[in-house]
Amino acid sequence: MKSPASASWKAPLKFRMPTAENLIPIRLDIEVDGQPYKDAFTWNPYDPDSEVVMFAKRTVKDLKLAPGFLPQIVQSIQSQLATFQSYEGQDMYVGDLIIPIKVSFINKLDLQVNHTVIRDQFLWDLNNFDSDPEEFARTLCKDLGIEDPEVEPAIAFAIREQLYEIAIQNVTTARENRISKKGRRAAEHFTPSKASGAALDLMKLFSFRSSVVRKRKDWDYYKPVLDLLSNEDVDALKAKEERSG
Repeated sequence: MKSPASASWKAPLKFRMPTAENLIPIRLDIEVDGQPYKDAFTWNPYDPDSEVVMFAKRTVKDLKLAPGFLPQIVQSIQSQLATFQSYEGQDMYVGDLIIPIKVSFINKLDLQVNHTVIRDQFLWDLNNFDSDPEEFARTLCKDLGIEDPEVEPAIAFAIREQLYEIAIQNVTTARENRISKKGRRAAEHFTPSKASGAALDLMKLFSFRSSVVRKRKDWDYYKPVLDLLSNEDVDALKAKEERSG
């Protein structure tokens, strides 16, 4: 584990995902002539633009979508890639923070596969740029005995989506710090949010001198939950999602 002295707030890093591979989360939520299409996946922002068009064509063909989906898919992916690229080259502050990551999804509704429901919460080190959400998801599925191939990428995506949001928050923090030019304490360099607020609270609980072994009272809090829904449960949740949508 890195020592507290290893963090340097005076030397911010350039914007990137705090993971080994700089893959970014992409979400598609498109409707054409009353036909909806939703998807979520990671993308290499350095792939050529031609890859986006090829992906869109292949998706429309494989899923037998209407031709009108093609330009919509291309535009949505390119727009999200442009957002990521707009942050590149900018400074971001990353201190010795360990944040809670939550995974909660129902793959019947989000991925349209079986009835598996998984909820989990765990700690993630933002200062570890060698972390691998895909490997973590692979290990978690193996430990829980999940054989559905769609669950693993969904878990990895959920982790990357939260890390991406925090990385953007860190860019905003660095920008605000340059404007204000005020000497702030290290903890104040992190923009308050639901995730960061919890992270700062956890710093008090998980200091550098504390054990990595969880206390017994925390076991249930960080215990993954795995359930299988009945057909009736799935139908009810799907109806609820359609109403909220």
